Amino acid sequence: MGKIIIENRTYTKTDLLQGHWKEADPYFHQALTFCQQWLQGNQSFELPSSGSTGAPKDILVHRTQMEISAAATRDFFNISKGSPLLCCLNTWMIGGKMMLVRALEWEANLYLVKPSENPLLDTPTINFDFVAMVPMQVSACLANGQSQAILKKIKNLIIGGAPSSPALIKKILQEDIQAYQTYGMTETVSHIALAKITGEELIYQVLPGVKIGTDAQQRLCIQAPMAGSKTLQTNDLVEMVDDKSFKWLGRSDFTINSGGIKLQPEGMEPKMAVPFERIFGHQNFFLYGKADEKLGQKLVLIIEEQRIQEEKEQELQEVLKTLFNRYHLPKEILYAKAFIRTPSGKINRPETFKHCL
Repeated sequence: MGKIIIENRTYTKTDLLQGHWKEADPYFHQALTFCQQWLQGNQSFELPSSGSTGAPKDILVHRTQMEISAAATRDFFNISKGSPLLCCLNTWMIGGKMMLVRALEWEANLYLVKPSENPLLDTPTINFDFVAMVPMQVSACLANGQSQAILKKIKNLIIGGAPSSPALIKKILQEDIQAYQTYGMTETVSHIALAKITGEELIYQVLPGVKIGTDAQQRLCIQAPMAGSKTLQTNDLVEMVDDKSFKWLGRSDFTINSGGIKLQPEGMEPKMAVPFERIFGHQNFFLYGKADEKLGQKLVLIIEEQRIQEEKEQELQEVLKTLFNRYHLPKEILYAKAFIRTPSGKINRPETFKHCL
């Protein structure tokens, strides 16, 4: 029981263990090679981190951590043997790697496809029990009638890699998608907390065995069996609800100090989302701190758009004056033709800022 399915090719655990595959595509070859190493009992794996606890780097993840994480997720969602899973995340990264581990540990049937903006267009019409996606993929699937129908039949959808926008959360609620936003990082080998999307405000509940707290700057600290024995200090600002749940506020390293006023862009962006979408449509945007001789940093709004929209800018600024005080208003609006993203789907804010028009 338990298979990896690529297009019309099926591989059993015996096939994987003995290397009985002929995948010419390097992507599928590396994924199956990882499966072989796992079945051979490899005890550690070097993986690139996403940067949640500091600058991105390669870190060593131990097998036991991945086993604990997979077991916690299986128990949380009550996944049974032979369940159909879909892996559409990048298997070079921890999110995709953990989908491979889950399939092998759960003895599930995993359909493996290359990561794409709308992966459900490339999959068989199966009612999947468990799927992991990044927000960009969920948004693309919802925008297409064929893929939306498949998405609505997924029993458990987890969304990670980046926060879901207010507009995406609203759409998930409208379509009654059974979805959870995850919180985690490479150091915790996938998520340590889940927030079921039942309303616009997300409250994360930690998995069993996970302990959380905050430091003096309100940054989340984590002790988790899937993270090993060490305490992890993150750069994520949170509001503790109780000792097992929290609200995520944003990244401390994105905090903007503008003339002594501390601005948290990821807390402001959801408040801007509704008027922004009404004026600019479904364009992506984010707030950023630009060096300024007088203020040290000034707040700028960056929009994913091909050309400058002066009339829309003026309309948005007038609306924002009713939502924020003058210290929280963008001092400048910039445009980027296409946002630069990390391999896990997050917007790379510093790199995108460098390429603004």
